[in-house]
Amino acid sequence: MMTRPLIGVLALQGDVREHLAALDDSGADAVGVRRPEELDKVDGIVIPGGESTTMSRLLQVFELLDPLRERLRGGLPAYGSCAGMILLASEVLDTRPDAEHLGAIDMTVRRNAFGRQVDSFESDLEFEGIIGDPIRAVFIRAPWVERVGPGVEVLAQVPAAAGEAAGRIVAVRQGSVIATSFHPEVTGDRRVHEMFVDLVRG
Repeated sequence: MMTRPLIGVLALQGDVREHLAALDDSGADAVGVRRPEELDKVDGIVIPGGESTTMSRLLQVFELLDPLRERLRGGLPAYGSCAGMILLASEVLDTRPDAEHLGAIDMTVRRNAFGRQVDSFESDLEFEGIIGDPIRAVFIRAPWVERVGPGVEVLAQVPAAAGEAAGRIVAVRQGSVIATSFHPEVTGDRRVHEMFVDLVRG
């Protein structure tokens, strides 16, 4: 078993620095990934939050889209937060017709489902596989999951106290790929990143 796996953070846009710090705190060696040859070297990949259609375009500009799809098909562990969740989906609602996604999780995701920037909010979530206190989740123009395929495990849903968003799926796992619609990298709680690092080690 590898002690400190090498995990890349897709460094095209978004909160890259925060994910690098969270991975380092969680027992991984973390590096930014901008080129196919950098992607070739990593044991896992994090796709951060940002703007999903911009990231989709940049994946093509940096010639990373097809290499990343290929590595994901080959079993590369991946974790996507917010825009990363959108990019990992097999189907995306409310996006541009030319937007590309990676199809690593059999799910349908709705972009900006919780509303625009003014509708960003926080909530405490029970998270499958994470023991202890609930996860404090920060949602920023977040997506949610409208459909999951039979091979997808639901890890967290918005609690009943959250009003009309109650019950919405906000964290999933399929095999070695995890996605959350919230941003654990900004809270200081490292348990989601620790879960992913353990997954990569395994």
